[in-house]
Amino acid sequence: MRCPYCKFDDDKVLDSRAVDSGNSVRRRRECTKCKRRYTTYERVEERPTLVIKKGGEREPYDRMKVLVGIGKACEKRSVSAETQEKIVQDLDKLINEKYEREVPSEIIGEFIMKRLSEIDEVAYVRFASVYRQFKDINHFLKELKTLLSK
Repeated sequence: MRCPYCKFDDDKVLDSRAVDSGNSVRRRRECTKCKRRYTTYERVEERPTLVIKKGGEREPYDRMKVLVGIGKACEKRSVSAETQEKIVQDLDKLINEKYEREVPSEIIGEFIMKRLSEIDEVAYVRFASVYRQFKDINHFLKELKTLLSK
């Protein structure tokens, strides 16, 4: 580490401790040349997971966007906020375990639809209508028939 005062590139670490709930390390350092002390922080470099959209464009995965989408589908339904949060937590876990840098949007959409179909059929149909972009009533009826046949 380069000293911020004299720019010498040798120091010694006097103290280290975890901060930010263990997500980073605070180090108290002393320059071996000028003897001044300074503090540095070390964090894991996080690269955002990218979502590959249907058209091929990529955008960063945004868990709040997913939570808002689920929230809209569950609006005025008896699906608790905890249940909605659990769906997103499970989705985050799936993405972190199986996809390193990029995840297709189809994986996200299908995962959410599967979970909503197990919890609340109306929320499922609401989400599916936006996700699958129903063009007319026939697409909507086809999805309802699939749901009713289960």
